[in-house]
Amino acid sequence: MLPNTKNFVYFLNQENENKKSNTEISKNMLQKILQTMANQVLKEKTPNLQDLDRILQGVIQQPNEKSEEENQKEKETCIQGTGEPITKYLQKIGYLKDKKKWLTNKAFFEIGGKLLHDVMKSISEGGFGFHETNNVGTGSTIQDTTKKLELGDDIRNLNVPQTILNSIQRITKKSMVVKFPISLNFDDFEEFETMEENKVAVVYCIDLSSTMKYSVSSGEGSRIEAAKKALWALYVLNKKFFPNDSVYVVGFGSLASEVDPYDIPYLKTYDANDNFLHYTNYQAAFRLALKILKRDGSKNKRIVMITDGQPSASFIDNESQKKDILSDKPYSHFYKPDESTLLKLQNECDIRLDVGAKMVYLCYRYRQVDPVIDAKTLFEAKKCKREGIEIDTIMVSEEVELLSYVEGLERHLKGRAYYINPENIDKILITDFISNKKKILNSKQAL
Repeated sequence: MLPNTKNFVYFLNQENENKKSNTEISKNMLQKILQTMANQVLKEKTPNLQDLDRILQGVIQQPNEKSEEENQKEKETCIQGTGEPITKYLQKIGYLKDKKKWLTNKAFFEIGGKLLHDVMKSISEGGFGFHETNNVGTGSTIQDTTKKLELGDDIRNLNVPQTILNSIQRITKKSMVVKFPISLNFDDFEEFETMEENKVAVVYCIDLSSTMKYSVSSGEGSRIEAAKKALWALYVLNKKFFPNDSVYVVGFGSLASEVDPYDIPYLKTYDANDNFLHYTNYQAAFRLALKILKRDGSKNKRIVMITDGQPSASFIDNESQKKDILSDKPYSHFYKPDESTLLKLQNECDIRLDVGAKMVYLCYRYRQVDPVIDAKTLFEAKKCKREGIEIDTIMVSEEVELLSYVEGLERHLKGRAYYINPENIDKILITDFISNKKKILNSKQAL
């Protein structure tokens, strides 16, 4: 029998381990704790367990919209007589682990589910009929409904009882005696309908440049926090409703790295002290995304860029390209990722950067894109397009120059580019993912 997780139950000591104490945390309090954990893990500087414990103790002691008597009673039952840190108990019941990345899978999905629920509640479009389609015919999911067998259809989906019944009905309509063995005509054959599974693989490329630290207009959180929250909810949506689809995440600065979905809440931006990693290299994101999608078996593939700045870096694949740049601009800057930096990031931040090339060309130009970087970015993006990958760009910056650049890039790629308020990015990404599924289904029907 599964344990009841609606309430937290504290044990006073080890000797009492098999007896419940009177100390319980209500379901409402649990939700407040999980919400606080979500807010803290999304911050640019994630607190350690000791700091988290102090924060959660503060939440427990905060009064809520109840009577003073109820608040006092709940406060007493929450903390009196336990002598045990709240984080220790959360570890016991599976929400925390004693590691730098302290969310367990249970907490990841429970919090992500709440984030998703809040987003879906605010989206006015339709319900959850995400995979609905009128497209019937050859597919991999067998339905309860049937249709007449057509030449070339898979006989393994034959509805034998209905086929025999059709034959008997046809014979009796002609006032004939039913004799065995029954004679079957082709029109008697009926098969189960099938629904075609439309798998989608999407790589979300998140800009980790230092400007993604900027606060959103409300002042609550930053651009990167809003993007992480959106991707967290999106991944839970994907696992719950579209388990056959794939959602990947790539974080990029001067170089790019694939992000484990469970590490989405812990994503951090680079700054100027991160050994030139704070530049923006679209090409690195496209190159790694292409590598990921090539190993995925889905037919429908997309890349969605989330950025607040124009590209300011690109790869240099050989010395000849470097010499060409230097001949035109002798004071150009180049960055060669060194082993010590790569190892440090891997050990401290669990980031495995995809080097992609031996050298990175760095050129930040105020409100402009360097021609070399522009050409290399477009070249890499077109390579993705040739592989049948759709590319869309979401901008979380109101800079006219960025809008102009991205719109021009998408004209070449026949994709979409649009600006959104970072505070609405969760609604945009989830609505976009669902609508894209519908678009794919519709395009299949039109064939």
